[in-house]
Amino acid sequence: MSTTAELPTTAALEAVLREKLAPTELEVIDESAAHAGHSGANAAGYGTHFRVRIASPMFDGNPRVARHRLVYDALQVFIAQGLHAIAIEVL
Repeated sequence: MSTTAELPTTAALEAVLREKLAPTELEVIDESAAHAGHSGANAAGYGTHFRVRIASPMFDGNPRVARHRLVYDALQVFIAQGLHAIAIEVL
């Protein structure tokens, strides 16, 4: 199990998404505390469940599933750090 020092942060997710998807709008919200006691949650109360609201020119012409895949692929590195769930809102 990951220690709290290794858990993903909002800032880390934002940095990767900015680098890989060049968003025109981006909001990353850590909703981990609201999932306490649920699958994938941890005692730290952060770093496991995130909501991403994003708009990117890279999404142009792609169907919804492909847009979501771009986000998931960009954040894949955080799975080993304890990221359990990502809710994606493409703007």
